[in-house]
Amino acid sequence: MGWVLLASLTLGALFLAWQGSNRLRDLEKELVQRQATSQSVAVEAKQSAAANTAQLRELAAQYTLLDAKLAEVSLQRAQLEELLQSFSRSRDENIVSDLEASLRLASQQMVLVGSAEPLIAALKQAEERLQRHKQPRLEGVRRALLRDLDRVRAVNAIDPGTLAMRLDEVARLIDELPLLSEPHRRERLSASKVEPVEQAASDAWARWLQGSQVMGERIWEEIKGLIRVTRISQPEAMLLAPEQAFLLRENLKLRLLNARLALLTRQHEAARLDLAATLQAVQRHADTRQRRAQLAMELLQQVQAQVRPISWPRPDDSLAALAAAAGVVR
Repeated sequence: MGWVLLASLTLGALFLAWQGSNRLRDLEKELVQRQATSQSVAVEAKQSAAANTAQLRELAAQYTLLDAKLAEVSLQRAQLEELLQSFSRSRDENIVSDLEASLRLASQQMVLVGSAEPLIAALKQAEERLQRHKQPRLEGVRRALLRDLDRVRAVNAIDPGTLAMRLDEVARLIDELPLLSEPHRRERLSASKVEPVEQAASDAWARWLQGSQVMGERIWEEIKGLIRVTRISQPEAMLLAPEQAFLLRENLKLRLLNARLALLTRQHEAARLDLAATLQAVQRHADTRQRRAQLAMELLQQVQAQVRPISWPRPDDSLAALAAAAGVVR
């Protein structure tokens, strides 16, 4: 019995040992498999980590490159903005300097030529240029230009060229001026004033009658011209010899020429004196009943009334606004 029990226990122990050994082998196999799996997973993880590291490095390099490009773009943008501002300031400075120079030159031309047209044209061109430019910083300059333009236009000035043309017309009338010392004949009747001959007469008889009538009227005019009764307020004017009459006309024309030169050079007092002397000589020696003498005196009186010194306005508001704008744009 004892041996049987011992054998049974031995067999049982051997069975348990064999079963445990099988389990242990299974566990070892499983461990080996799990270790192999873990190693493969670790290798994959290592490879993935290496790949991620490479990607991170690549991304870091790209980020650094993008950052450098962004910094370069920002620098270029800042330089471009500075260049645009510099160009805008330079253009404004050029406009301001050009307008100031043109206005000063126009002011000098206005004084030299004695007309406000050069300054008016310069102010118009400056205002139109600023209106096209449309720069808010120069809006005050444009308003100042408009004020000066209205002020210059309000000046009532006579162009010296117009007055000089009137003096030239008077000089032309001097050559045909009827003097008191020269005989004046009435206008003869033209052939159109002769009464027509009766249509029944022959052509030869009609021509003879017409010629006789014209000849008789001419003879009668000559006979009436032998005796003239004239009332003269200036008796010394009748004592002029023919050569003195020529010298009188030349003297009057020289007076007019001096007045014309004085007018163009803005010597208004000298021009007024010459015009007064010429008008006095015409009133003394010319036949004021004749139309030419009256026309010459009217022209002389008109020019004499319009010859006066003119205070030309200066574009002070525009120049001050341009100076202020130049300080802003710089």
